[in-house]
Amino acid sequence: MIPEIKPKEAWDLLKKDGQALLIDVRTPEEWEQVGYPELSSLGKEVIKISLQDRMGNRNVNFIRKLKKTVTQLDRPLLFLCLMGGRSRIAAILAKDEGYKNVYNIKEGFEGPANVNGVRGTIAGWLADNLPFTKKS
Repeated sequence: MIPEIKPKEAWDLLKKDGQALLIDVRTPEEWEQVGYPELSSLGKEVIKISLQDRMGNRNVNFIRKLKKTVTQLDRPLLFLCLMGGRSRIAAILAKDEGYKNVYNIKEGFEGPANVNGVRGTIAGWLADNLPFTKKS
């Protein structure tokens, strides 16, 4: 079973544990158009490894890139996507490859849309007013 944490809990874990890493599995288009978490105040950077392309095709190199980037299997890895679906899949894949401390950020970066179809207002990293950036 993959532990599910909220964005504020993820922020607190990233702040508290110097070994914890945030892995954003959204697409480059999402990073460019919507933004991504800003972790510089914690002395960290977001690791960006897309799980899928914008058409929904699985990135066959996802695990290879993860293994190349994160070589220690016991480091806490916090996976993030739009609302928590792709990040949950990514966390399961990582756990299946031997990573021991994986978490899914269940509300994601933007969370669900409100009644007007706008994301980032109900739940998620943006709704929790956590630091983010839109720079490339």
